[in-house]
Amino acid sequence: MKFIGITGGVGAGKSKILAYIKKHYLCEIYLADEVAHLMKQPGTECYKGILALLGQDVAGEDGQIDRQVMAERIFADSGLLEQVNEIIHPAVKLFLTKRLEDAKNRGNVELFFVEAALLIEAGYGAMVDEMWYIYAREEIRRKRLKLLRGYSEEKISQIISHQLTEERFRENCDFVIDNSGSFQDSCLQIDRKLEAFTWQE
Repeated sequence: MKFIGITGGVGAGKSKILAYIKKHYLCEIYLADEVAHLMKQPGTECYKGILALLGQDVAGEDGQIDRQVMAERIFADSGLLEQVNEIIHPAVKLFLTKRLEDAKNRGNVELFFVEAALLIEAGYGAMVDEMWYIYAREEIRRKRLKLLRGYSEEKISQIISHQLTEERFRENCDFVIDNSGSFQDSCLQIDRKLEAFTWQE
């Protein structure tokens, strides 16, 4: 079984690529952001740590962490982001390690994927067997984000400015899928890369 990290800039098409892989290969796929959300549920160690760090009032009336309040606290103090990450990232990695072992023991999974824009920054390169970079030209990404998410040019520029450069992505990844053209072309790149693994119609 191969453990693969999937990363890339906003609007590169990571979700669509993973949906294709999920349909046609014997795999398990985890989105790091979704796992992080699970780790922040009431009663977890992460939840307790975040409330201790940011204040009890960061939890809403329903007991869930209010993402907007949390974001405001973090953006007001850049040091807090690093501290929050130190609480969440180890828990996410432990969760994935356990799921990876479960998948290996079951023996019915050939490929195990984790996806996040920040995999490289969070140190996943040391965990995975391979890191894949989903690339798309910036003008293509901007067009997708405006069309599919309704983002303004200003918002897109702000997000892109906080992500790794293309050069950094490439130097930290083992394989690049160019998702700038047709989706069919991207699928061909995936299939060539995964030709040693079981294909499912």
